[in-house]
Amino acid sequence: MTPRLHSRAQFYLAKLQAKQENLHRLQQLLDEVRAEDLHLAPRGPAAAAAAGGGLPWAGVVPPVSYMHICETESFSMGVFLLRSGACIPLHDHPGMNGMLKVLYGTLRIACMDTLPPAAAAPPPAAGPCHRALFRSRQHYTPASPPCLLSPHTDNLHQIDAVDGPAAFLDILAPPYDPQHGRDCHYYRLLEGPPPGAGAEQPGLPREVWLMETPQASDFWCGGEPYPGPRVCL
Repeated sequence: MTPRLHSRAQFYLAKLQAKQENLHRLQQLLDEVRAEDLHLAPRGPAAAAAAGGGLPWAGVVPPVSYMHICETESFSMGVFLLRSGACIPLHDHPGMNGMLKVLYGTLRIACMDTLPPAAAAPPPAAGPCHRALFRSRQHYTPASPPCLLSPHTDNLHQIDAVDGPAAFLDILAPPYDPQHGRDCHYYRLLEGPPPGAGAEQPGLPREVWLMETPQASDFWCGGEPYPGPRVCL
């Protein structure tokens, strides 16, 4: 290796190490966040409607609501609140990294990776199909470490509230931006039980076929004011 190539290699290795160290530090900080730090507590549908989550839908409380904390060109941060039994359907985060930290309740999170196209034909479907690797399906609580996603690992996931309401702090970097190709797409598993089905998923990880679908008619996200400490950047 020439001195110039050696120097460039050292430079990129140092950048990679710094990135990994920063990611590890962010994980540690996020792992310390608790619901009370954001002035949140578990509540029922009536409290959610009083907070404003039902107003945009003629008094119908949405299954999921979002509290915006902050957003820049580099990242977005907010809190998702799920009613008991609510589900954020299987969706992707194109070119994005993310961290999810449960604040209260229990979430069941199914994670998948996109795979390159294959020569084999997909099962018959009414829309575009994609190969994916169904990697895991785990339960997360406030005691769990953050759930992580990257552009290539666990980038697709489905989130279900289990046995009561739940909330999680969500950080995405960079944020969704349809003008730059970072739009949210929804998917449905073509074969086997849905990712959030109650029965245990056998043989994970395994390859699956997904069909791209419109946003489900029974899923929508309302908005609520964020009651926690102000974030200054």
